[in-house]
Amino acid sequence: MTDTRRLAPRSEKGLLTPDNCVVTLIDLQPQMLFGVSGADRQAIVNNNTALAKSARVFGVPLVVSTVETKSFSGYMWPQISAIVPGETPIERSTMNAWDDDAFVGAITATGRKKIVLAGLWTETCVALPTIQALHDGYEVYVVEDCCGDVSELAHRNAMQRVMQAGAVPVTALSVMLEWQRDWAARETYDAVMDIVKTHFGAYGAGVEYAYTMVHGAPATALPPYVPAVGHD
Repeated sequence: MTDTRRLAPRSEKGLLTPDNCVVTLIDLQPQMLFGVSGADRQAIVNNNTALAKSARVFGVPLVVSTVETKSFSGYMWPQISAIVPGETPIERSTMNAWDDDAFVGAITATGRKKIVLAGLWTETCVALPTIQALHDGYEVYVVEDCCGDVSELAHRNAMQRVMQAGAVPVTALSVMLEWQRDWAARETYDAVMDIVKTHFGAYGAGVEYAYTMVHGAPATALPPYVPAVGHD
């Protein structure tokens, strides 16, 4: 999914900008999350949601892919589906997304050579396409706090492997702030602050405090909570 809005240009010089990269989220599915150990699974959902929202805010192309949905892994998390409504994930049988022509074609079609990549699990569905994309001349930025594996050792080994191959480790927050870069960029400021307050804990609480206590702004108003009602 791509937004066609044009933002004020950011200087590049080796940095990520909304104009030079594509985000891909791989295998954000229930069974893959079940297998994660040694990492906070709720934090992984939160961070991927924040990353996907950030891509939408900045108009960065977003490629989503799933593996063996109906036979094993389950449907993509609803938190991500809500951010890309109407978009059908690229369905694969292969663990390595770079072996899938439709996936590689979607990346190639963006015309961008920097890939911001996240997914489950780190040793396979992240590491394998990362290494091959690097081989094919792409720059890959692995969003480490959006990834997880069957053990802490597996995740750590995978991150060491992709870094040795040339990938750059980043976080969901660092990517968003690298895209924003300038707080005077008002066209994205409010949306970025909304993501910060919703997904980034103490940072978000600090923003809320500064708005209300220092600058006298009204408190953030969220939609009223309506409990789900069961049906007989």
